[in-house]
Amino acid sequence: MTSASELRSGKTHRDENFPVASWIIHPPHRTLILAFYNFVRTADDIADHATLGEREKLDTLDLLEAELLGRGDSQPEAVNLRRALAQRSMPPRHALDVLTAFRMDVTKLRYENWDEVIHYCRYSAMPVGRFMLDVHGESTSTWAASDALCAGLQINNHLQDCGKDYKALNRVYLPLDALAAAEASVEGFRRGAGRGAGIGGPPAMRAFAGGPDRGSTQ
Repeated sequence: MTSASELRSGKTHRDENFPVASWIIHPPHRTLILAFYNFVRTADDIADHATLGEREKLDTLDLLEAELLGRGDSQPEAVNLRRALAQRSMPPRHALDVLTAFRMDVTKLRYENWDEVIHYCRYSAMPVGRFMLDVHGESTSTWAASDALCAGLQINNHLQDCGKDYKALNRVYLPLDALAAAEASVEGFRRGAGRGAGIGGPPAMRAFAGGPDRGSTQ
């Protein structure tokens, strides 16, 4: 099997539109944060890979999970995160949650309603905020506010890339019932594939106008 590292897109923490392990982060935390980022970035690239089949994507994600849990040492991103977490006596729960989201990316191409979108965010975005809070020793009582923020950022990312996601991967996160209520359709995404221009016009934008109003899922 091709290693997960070989399937990376080439994108690094320096290419993101958000800071990763910024200089304002206390230096002892940066190694763990970068290890978490590299693990998640690798898994994300696998799920979004343009030529890999569904079975190969899922098998590679399973391999990353197995090695994160100590069953093997062939995948550097998993091994490095496992060791970094062990040094802090932290469990891998948040990384495992994110893998659940990437498996959903591979197998679920449409979302019927906001409940389904927020369920996806529970695994794709909320664990990242929870991880950062845990790294800094914060109480789990802070998770609810973080969950809301992370879900909002995730949905904003969906808006930013939805045309590209549809054209490249046939993946649509915009709820189908919201599209229908706005008299829009999935096919409208074909009109925009670039960042910031992917929502296919005003009807699709109206589908997001109401937005979700959900609490945290612990």
